[in-house]
Amino acid sequence: MILERENMINVNQIKKELGEVFLGNEDVDDFSALVSYYQLCRAAVGEFGTKLENLDSDYQVRHDHNPIHHIEVRMKDVGSLLGKLRRKELPVRFSSIPDHIYDIGGLRVITNYLDDVYTVADNLLAQDDVKLIKRKDYIKNPKPSGYRSLHLVVTVPVFQADSVQVTPVEIQIRTVGMDMWGSLEHKLRYKTEAPAEKVEKYSKELQGYADEINNIESNMQNIFHKL
Repeated sequence: MILERENMINVNQIKKELGEVFLGNEDVDDFSALVSYYQLCRAAVGEFGTKLENLDSDYQVRHDHNPIHHIEVRMKDVGSLLGKLRRKELPVRFSSIPDHIYDIGGLRVITNYLDDVYTVADNLLAQDDVKLIKRKDYIKNPKPSGYRSLHLVVTVPVFQADSVQVTPVEIQIRTVGMDMWGSLEHKLRYKTEAPAEKVEKYSKELQGYADEINNIESNMQNIFHKL
């Protein structure tokens, strides 16, 4: 089941946001190219969405266990894109984006168990037209904060009226527990106006909860395998 997250913006929204941000700003050298690229990335998200839905159906029909709990899709909003360009110290121009920013389009696959993360990743990467560009395993190597997830940057050919464009998408694969933890940690770090000392306090608590959740999910997976 694919769920559209709230920031699945369309081309008109992109034009509106860019117009608000860049009105009179000479740093943007190719407005139409950026809008077209967003549309291309959205098409690539659709391609991967179809692939994951097909896997989901196959797991349900032909296998005893479906590893996919649900799937979410999103497009990076313009403000986040600009922030990432600046953090990377890149010029705020369209030419900076294709070779440096790979997560304009993204999907998040939520699985039932830890092993399911790698099952879905392996089945997706086995498809002939899917190419792996980058892999970061924050499950086997969690971030200091406790964050866990498998991140894949993958490409797929997108067929347009006059060409075929190989386009990147970021896919995050994580368990239900990791997703619950990650959503709260994201809210704590980026979506709250709480005092800094309170953020620091709860960040330390969350770090411990990440290990607890991982232990619980490991134990539940062991029970599942024994049944």
